[in-house]
Amino acid sequence: MGPGRLFSYFRVTSPRRPLHRGALRHSWTAMELTPSALAIVGLLLAAWTAAAAWLMIAAGAKAKTAEHSRKAARRMARMIEEAPAIPLLVRTDGKIEGAERLAGWLGLEKMPEYLSELVGNGTAQGLSAGQLEELTEKVRRTQRTAAPFRLALTPPGSQRSLALRGTLADPQVSPGGAALIWVFDFSESQSELQKLRDEAARAQRDFAALVGLIEAAPMPMWFRGPDSKLQLINQAYITAVGANDAEDVVTRQLELVEPVDGLTAAQIAAQAAQKKLPVERVVATTIDGQRRSLRVSDLPLGSEGVAGYAVDIEELEELARNFRAFRHAQRSMLDLLSLGVGQFDSSRKLIFANQPFRRTFGISPGTVSARPAFERLMSDARENGRTPEVRDFPAWRAERAEWFNSSETQEEAWPLSGGTHLRVIGQPMPDGGLVLIVEDRTEQLALSATRDTLLRTRTATFDSLFEALAVFAPNGSLQLWNRSFAGVWGLETEMLDAHPNAEAILAAIEPNLENAKHAKGIGEVVRAATLDRKETGGRVSMQDGRILEFAGVPLPDGNGLLTTLDITDSQKAEDALRERAEALEQADAVKTRFLANMSYEFRTPLTSIGGFAELLEAGVAGPLSDQGKEYVAAILESVGRLTEQVENVLDLSQSEAGLLPITRERIELLPFVTQVVRLREAAINDAGLTLDLRGSSGGKVDADGKQLGRALGHLIDNAIAATPSGGKILVDVAKPKGVARIIVSDNGKGMSREELARALDGLRASADGKGLERRQGLGIPLARQLVEAHGGSLEILSELGGGTMATILIP
Repeated sequence: MGPGRLFSYFRVTSPRRPLHRGALRHSWTAMELTPSALAIVGLLLAAWTAAAAWLMIAAGAKAKTAEHSRKAARRMARMIEEAPAIPLLVRTDGKIEGAERLAGWLGLEKMPEYLSELVGNGTAQGLSAGQLEELTEKVRRTQRTAAPFRLALTPPGSQRSLALRGTLADPQVSPGGAALIWVFDFSESQSELQKLRDEAARAQRDFAALVGLIEAAPMPMWFRGPDSKLQLINQAYITAVGANDAEDVVTRQLELVEPVDGLTAAQIAAQAAQKKLPVERVVATTIDGQRRSLRVSDLPLGSEGVAGYAVDIEELEELARNFRAFRHAQRSMLDLLSLGVGQFDSSRKLIFANQPFRRTFGISPGTVSARPAFERLMSDARENGRTPEVRDFPAWRAERAEWFNSSETQEEAWPLSGGTHLRVIGQPMPDGGLVLIVEDRTEQLALSATRDTLLRTRTATFDSLFEALAVFAPNGSLQLWNRSFAGVWGLETEMLDAHPNAEAILAAIEPNLENAKHAKGIGEVVRAATLDRKETGGRVSMQDGRILEFAGVPLPDGNGLLTTLDITDSQKAEDALRERAEALEQADAVKTRFLANMSYEFRTPLTSIGGFAELLEAGVAGPLSDQGKEYVAAILESVGRLTEQVENVLDLSQSEAGLLPITRERIELLPFVTQVVRLREAAINDAGLTLDLRGSSGGKVDADGKQLGRALGHLIDNAIAATPSGGKILVDVAKPKGVARIIVSDNGKGMSREELARALDGLRASADGKGLERRQGLGIPLARQLVEAHGGSLEILSELGGGTMATILIP
């Protein structure tokens, strides 16, 4: 069906039908023509002729109009054929009208008659069932409601993309409610659109990845608008300023860094935007309660705003500080070395020289600050006589300058004038620099000569020693020995000259030992000194009766020293001393038994005497005369004094043996001393003396009241006995620095140094160890023992004619 069906065609027909000739002739013969009739007929013929002419003119005009319409229709049809859109008319009964070109777009061989036939079959593509159903539904809705629709589809198996725009057809085009569909082929536009969509999707993914990267960045990042206010920030920024979220930061305009020189971060960003130059600065700020150093950068983005980021360089700053401290410490340490160390950079400039280096080459500290070149330094050193004398100095200096380009360490010996010897080491550095190490070996060479002298002296000293010495290497070979070594062990000198190992020497010593198995012990001592680095020793007996004591001593150089000493005489002396010690122990045992027996033997008769005297005093044997009562009283007093002496002897012996029992209790010091003094009040009054007791209350001590009272009583008794009538005794009680102190002093006759020594000795063993000698008195020795049993000390100071002072200190 061509496109001409869409338009109306016009026909030009005559408005009148032509007359038949027979009828006209018949009219002419039947009529009789009169003049009037002829006039009428003439008028009629003229009118007819005019009408015919008019009709012919009108028919020609209508023919021209029809031809013009046909040309316009053909032109319109051709334009529709060439148009990018093809019309499709769908009538209410489902019939369709469309160009054959549309069939090609749909993949059909020809245009079908009904809309339902647009679906594809086995031989043609067409639309899918779903596409046809959707198109049919939209067409029906348009036919019912006159609502336009749009639809885009791609026929199955085709790469052509079609856009359908449907409207209700104009009645002049197709009356009866047909739908007019314009079909557009936008395959190329769809490809471009798909490409743009892909690029947009890729850009969106890239943008999302960039946003995610910025959000996950560990450094704070932000964006400011043209007004320098914060608009976008990442999570690191939120965390750094301690805000809740990004909206909180933007609303409150929380700045990460503090104002610097009166300028806020926003003002500095505005300056960067105004100058259109990035601004970078290092500022300090507080993050999580800690002061951190940040490198802040503001990057202007044209008229859009300013982007910024901050890098935490606190660790770098700390590393830099540590590096500077390490470099300072290293250079300070290098200044303490005896080796000269000079460091050159990649441009061969001297950047560091320690004191020995400057001293060796005669460089001042100001010269180092000027950073002289290597060649200049060598020239100055030559002028100062600190380089070897060479024939071609420039060539020699150029060779040393090549050390900078070397990959290996260079080492040379520089003999200088005046007998100085330098050891020079050039160590190339990875950065192209060089470290020059200079060692003054003048003293070392002198020491080497001295060492040779000392070795000879040592050999002579070894030979003159009384002890037999031998030095073994770690592998067991004999290195050094003296003359006594061969004689003590019974070895041949020729054998030792061959520097045999320890096994050969032990095999030669073994026949000379009283017990051949002891040779293994000597080998263990040598092995411990050389390999285990332990000092051990032993003792062996020789077959000739000599006793040798040997020891292995590890030496600092890794060798081991075997020393041997003939202790035959000293062993005999030791045996004699041991016998003497056994005799003394037996004498001490005899003394202990004697004291025990004496105490028992004395106590038994004293108890009997005292008991009978008390019976006599009580009148059991009858009344006594006054003189008898005096005798009984004298007997009881003597018994008491003798019993006390026996107790003192027994306590002294137990104290010296460490067997004196001490029962400690908490004692108030001043009342305790007062009670001891009051027990001797009668003796003080009888002797015509005065006693001054001083002290403050509150001091306490853990002590055995009975034993401490006896010690204090003995000291007071000695003071009473040693002070003449009219004298004075002072007892002072104090507790300085946590120590209980009791001082008993008098202004009596005092004692000389020898008398005081005898007073402290008391009872001691006789010179032959078989008996006892009586001491000057037991009071002072017993008091000292009793005080020392409490962990304290007794100090007695006495001056002849100046009195005596005894000081008791108890912790």
